[in-house]
Amino acid sequence: MYKQLEERDQTRPPVNVSTLMRMKAEGEPIACLTAYDASFARLVDDAGTDVVLVGDSLGMVIQGHDTTVPVTVDDIVYHSRAVARSLRHAFLMADMPFMSFSSAQQALENAVRLMQEGGAMMVKLEGGASQVNIVEHLAGHDIPVCAHLGLRPQSVHKIGGFKVQGRENEQARQMLADARALEAAGADVVLLECVPNEVGKAIRDALNVPVIGIGAGPDVDGQILVLYDVLGITQGPMPRFVKNFMLDSATPIDACAAYVSAVKDRSYPAPEHCFS
Repeated sequence: MYKQLEERDQTRPPVNVSTLMRMKAEGEPIACLTAYDASFARLVDDAGTDVVLVGDSLGMVIQGHDTTVPVTVDDIVYHSRAVARSLRHAFLMADMPFMSFSSAQQALENAVRLMQEGGAMMVKLEGGASQVNIVEHLAGHDIPVCAHLGLRPQSVHKIGGFKVQGRENEQARQMLADARALEAAGADVVLLECVPNEVGKAIRDALNVPVIGIGAGPDVDGQILVLYDVLGITQGPMPRFVKNFMLDSATPIDACAAYVSAVKDRSYPAPEHCFS
């Protein structure tokens, strides 16, 4: 019975929401990476990654778009299903694409697809206090939710580009208030993108749930990067927070393992990867 569970490496039990809460409580950094296919998913899982995100970043690094906006629910379901087949340890999170959660019912229907068809264990959605009702609705149906604050790539046309968020005092205060409201609504994880170090630390300190950062400084509960950035595959100018771990690695799995190690010992992010 449950042969698929017996085949997992029992020396490294699968990560779940309780694992992430324990890691925050014990001060163990959470190492996260994106993946979009079965081969890379197995690689990042073997490297010891705690959380794998099938991000709508696939619109840019896989599909060649300039933004994440064109990505559809079908796209995420397809890639999530491929990734899920290869994971044995890591916790699988999937993005809710642009305009896939404009109402509570639409959000529920699409989240169910990501979990039932795509194998996701948690859904991630962008937005502040305006998404409290959506998060509450999903959480009320026992769907784990990650709330994404700071730079929100799906809103890039509204905010006028990929810019650091939270440098102004009022914006930082609003972000903290939004994070608290989303946690109260049932968010299990909060992800912060492109915010100053002090904003990342303030939100981490204010919340009981894990806070994962991408360009949010060293004082959050975990870090996430796009896999292709870690492997030096992405072409063109890189965001400040990116580190190419292939430069000192012989193989892709070595690079991923080096990233996980750097997150765990807090040598990444270094000051040159942070915003003030």
